[in-house]
Amino acid sequence: MSPLTKLTLTLSLALGTTTTIMSNHWVTAWAGLEINTLAIIPLISKSHHPRAIEAATKYFLIQATASALMLFSSTTNAWSSGQWDITQLTDPPSCLLLTTAIAIKLGLTPFHFWFPEVLQGSSLTTALLLSTAMKLPPTAILLLTSHSLNPTLLFTMAMMSIAFGGWMGLNQTQTRKILAFSSISHLGWMTIIITYNPKLTLLTFYLYTLMTASIFLSMNSTNTLKLSTLMTSWTKTPMLNTTLMLTLLSLAGLPPLTGFLPKWLIIQELTKQEMATTATIISMLSLLGLFFYLRLAYCSTITLPPNSSNKMKQWSTKKPTNTLIPTLTLLSLLLLPLSPMILTTT
Repeated sequence: MSPLTKLTLTLSLALGTTTTIMSNHWVTAWAGLEINTLAIIPLISKSHHPRAIEAATKYFLIQATASALMLFSSTTNAWSSGQWDITQLTDPPSCLLLTTAIAIKLGLTPFHFWFPEVLQGSSLTTALLLSTAMKLPPTAILLLTSHSLNPTLLFTMAMMSIAFGGWMGLNQTQTRKILAFSSISHLGWMTIIITYNPKLTLLTFYLYTLMTASIFLSMNSTNTLKLSTLMTSWTKTPMLNTTLMLTLLSLAGLPPLTGFLPKWLIIQELTKQEMATTATIISMLSLLGLFFYLRLAYCSTITLPPNSSNKMKQWSTKKPTNTLIPTLTLLSLLLLPLSPMILTTT
């Protein structure tokens, strides 16, 4: 792909995201989402591998369906109330349709099946965009309409996402699929609190983006696509693998790392809302996710092959490490002591 094409697609992604976030009219929000979808498809399919083409096709069909549902929801609401403003969603069937459309776009359970497959067919850099930047516009719409959405449906999908995200990631050997199920689980944590404290959802999304970016960029530096590759990459980049292990434990939510902060605050907020049972259940379900994060951490640093491996090892090339990795890793590990300051800013 030529540099000019990459620049055009990157600018289109930025334009689509900005348009959706800044809009207060349904049509402009929809147009921003469509620009995003059309800009990311060439990035998914750029390798011309059959799996990449399949991933791009699946992504297009799912996102087109969700966009059509969203447009239908906003049109129905405008028909009944005469309002095209995003915050003026009052028609109950429209609220139900919009909740479903946003769940499809984000990949919340039970509409999550496309997400691991699309990530598996994409490169690590494109998978990073799909897991972070492409989730920002739907999350912004979710925040703007959080007071109008169907709370029972949101709660059910959030609980299912936390459970399935942890459960289905247990048996995976591909790193992109593991991170896809991790994303589904984290989206469940964000969704369960959105009706009570939308700012906390946004904070969780920011910290999740920070940690996921660090992990994807670290894996991209060593071209780690499978657990078996992760085991043998220690000899090439020992320092990077050590920080990768710590970042994975942070994403799991272990104290005293950054990832503990959003989970702690969400559990505290649910307890304040007299939902202690829910807080206990999601804490227990997060142990499923902790298992596969620990397995990744174990493979990245603790498991050293005692003998020469039977598989053909990659050449140890002098690939330059991304300069963003040290900064992102430090932020992914050391933000917990700054939590009082973070809470005052949000």
